[in-house]
Amino acid sequence: MGRVKTSVYVDSELWQNLKRRAYEENKDLSDLIEELIAEKILLGVEKKLESLISLDSEIDFRPIKAKSALSKLVREMRDERDQILLGQ
Repeated sequence: MGRVKTSVYVDSELWQNLKRRAYEENKDLSDLIEELIAEKILLGVEKKLESLISLDSEIDFRPIKAKSALSKLVREMRDERDQILLGQ
């Protein structure tokens, strides 16, 4: 992944606190900003998933029977891959 140089306006006190934190954690300021942005994005995704799926509920996955020749071929290929991965 490449990096992009950008300019943003940030509250001066907040900026000084961020720079201090980067220094205290012995991190490059850019790396710390990337971490914080990624963390915020991931937290948003987690919250969305939690709202879609109750953590108390159990998800039941069952294989389905092939309905067409293509589905059967895909199932055979997946089974073959599983056997190779499992060393059988």
